[in-house]
Amino acid sequence: MTVVTLPEIMNPAFENRYGVPAFNAVDDITMDGLIKGAQESRSPLIIQISVKTIKFWGAKVIKEMFSNMAERVSVPVALHLDHCPEPEVAQECLRLGWNSVLFDGSELSFEENFRTTQEITKYAAQYGAHVEGEVVAVAGVEDDIGSDTEGQLISVDKAIAFVQETGIYCYAPAIGTAHGFYKATPEIRYERMQHLVEATNTPMVLHGGSGLTDDVFQRLIALGTAKVNISTALKQAYADSFRTYLEERPTEYNPLKLIGAVHSDVIKLARHYFKLFGSEGKA
Repeated sequence: MTVVTLPEIMNPAFENRYGVPAFNAVDDITMDGLIKGAQESRSPLIIQISVKTIKFWGAKVIKEMFSNMAERVSVPVALHLDHCPEPEVAQECLRLGWNSVLFDGSELSFEENFRTTQEITKYAAQYGAHVEGEVVAVAGVEDDIGSDTEGQLISVDKAIAFVQETGIYCYAPAIGTAHGFYKATPEIRYERMQHLVEATNTPMVLHGGSGLTDDVFQRLIALGTAKVNISTALKQAYADSFRTYLEERPTEYNPLKLIGAVHSDVIKLARHYFKLFGSEGKA
């Protein structure tokens, strides 16, 4: 089995300045396609799951499916809970053996977010797991979490204190990115990312990766972004693949051929990002 902790994947990426894609899988087709893509690219991989997806399938079902699929490959993979504002859901995943969680307390006051994140990190440590932290909400709604506007920025000093004192392993800073499709070219706060990395020596996480240019990705990875979240692009490729296949074959009723075609497109998407972020060949 190649299931590993988040630091085992992200520490080498952070030290050597490449990024590891963290894809939001929604079912067995996407999960297996991503894992097989990682095997073909010899890349480490982070599979992350939204709270909405957990409530559809169940945390135990997802964990067992992930473990079974990970046994088939030899590259390092981790299972991560994405954007979770509910401590009880995060705790359930940790009890079941998930590798890491993002406790999203961005809707709370700074003090309450700080306190709850600290509690989650202590809970995770009991299971050898790790926590990603977030203070300021990224603009955009993803899987029913978030809003159309970015949260109120905090000072860099406050962000540094959050990183250093809550016990989190990695941090998702507010740098101007957004979930979903970009309506305009984002203004990226590169200097904020640079300041946080220099002050904390902590691996950073890029939220709202779908739709950014290659240059933006590469600049942020060079600054210390070790985990790059990709959700919208995967969902778009998944839905478009189903749609295209069915439109081209309106009288065919062969589910396995349909699934096979979609699965193949997921692999292609994954391999594109492994190469782009520099994780190809790193496993």
